[in-house]
Amino acid sequence: MQIELSTLIAAGIAPTQARLFLAPMQTACRTFDIITPARLAAFVGQCMVESQGFTVMEENLNYRNPDRLRGIFPSRVPDVATAARLVAGGPKAIANRVYASRLGNGDEASGDGWRYRGRGIKQLTGRTNYTNAAVALSQPYVEQPDLVALPEGACMTAGWFWHVNKCNILADAWNIDAITRAVNGPGMLQKAERRQFSDAAVRALSGDDLA
Repeated sequence: MQIELSTLIAAGIAPTQARLFLAPMQTACRTFDIITPARLAAFVGQCMVESQGFTVMEENLNYRNPDRLRGIFPSRVPDVATAARLVAGGPKAIANRVYASRLGNGDEASGDGWRYRGRGIKQLTGRTNYTNAAVALSQPYVEQPDLVALPEGACMTAGWFWHVNKCNILADAWNIDAITRAVNGPGMLQKAERRQFSDAAVRALSGDDLA
């Protein structure tokens, strides 16, 4: 099965965005064997949440409330003073702090946190993921990370991440929570919305609800 424009629109993607992403989505899904109603629906559902309906291709790190920043990154922002300093420094300072020395990134001073911030419909994050995706897809994502924010790079890196984390197998069992954990980590942010969008997509594809 190949995803169609009508399916993306029925799943909740605005027509303009659906047209822009249709061809690269089709290519990514063919490449990574995302070809059954369940696999397509789960993939679209997760990407809908990660990218706010295929409209946001870069992670929003524009935190204005220090308490909110601490709540999202408690181990990286241990106190109010640190949170306030980072909020005052803006998104770049925040990214370099919260993503420092993990996900293959260098320390805070290296700038890797900002350089390899979340991009694309999956919000690919961290030097390791950019490097591995670059090798797998033969693309210069390490040197040109902004390519991941373009429709082709956004879809192909999302498909690659889905494949390496064996999400097709989880989709076959319709284990949406396990997919959410693989995509978003133990925080499982917006768990309910991910299931909601996945259910909407599977209905659009098959007229059925697998939940």
